[in-house]
Amino acid sequence: MEESPDETLALLADLTGATDQKLRELAQRLAGRLFLDLARRGPAAPRGVGQLRTQRYRPDGGDLDVDSSLDALVTARARGTAVDPDDLRVRSWSTPGTAICLLVDRSGSMTGKPLATAAVTASAVAWRSPNDYSVLSFGKDVIAAKSQDVGKSNERVIDAVLALRGFGTTDVAGALTAAAEQLSRSRAGRKIAILLSDCRATVPGDVLGAARRLDELVIVAPESDDAEALELAALVGCRVTSVSGPSDAAGALSRVLDT
Repeated sequence: MEESPDETLALLADLTGATDQKLRELAQRLAGRLFLDLARRGPAAPRGVGQLRTQRYRPDGGDLDVDSSLDALVTARARGTAVDPDDLRVRSWSTPGTAICLLVDRSGSMTGKPLATAAVTASAVAWRSPNDYSVLSFGKDVIAAKSQDVGKSNERVIDAVLALRGFGTTDVAGALTAAAEQLSRSRAGRKIAILLSDCRATVPGDVLGAARRLDELVIVAPESDDAEALELAALVGCRVTSVSGPSDAAGALSRVLDT
């Protein structure tokens, strides 16, 4: 770890899939503890008094904010069409905490450094927002390692991430839409989707539209393959950084979240 941290973490991530059962179980126990220890950088979730805020509409979100929704209501009436729920706002109590949804791109290589980077990033998210976070992996389909409103130990979440294997196409728009759905279940004051990906979509979809419907999006891209991520960030107007490897994962989150 002292001489070659990324190589060591990559080897440990690969060993969690070893065919030898004893070796696999030992690697899983060690990886869970080590990745969680490495992730303990940056602030944990704050506590405080809730505030009445205007938020995006959701069926159970609170009372309709007529003033903030008036333009959408008038436009829909003039056109004789249904109101788009995305254009409506409600007033509801929210806590000053932070809800996070981590999106892990599993369409490429999910062995060695990329797998370890995903696991450390998930650990860092769990450390920052232990009571209000989700972890989704995506390729062609979106799979929840942890849903926003479902309790699950951090160790089990890390095990689920380490079990990922890369394959298939990349539906970035579908992943961003799934993140919005997960975050809609939270009453936190700040809701962030973290996209851990090179952002190279290979499935048709409205990536920009899905990204702009999120309250807040940040992108963490591989250091050696971040061109599409930088382009998407510029179009959306969101923060972006690159990550050099698993030992840089917690630091990468700090660069895009602690600003």
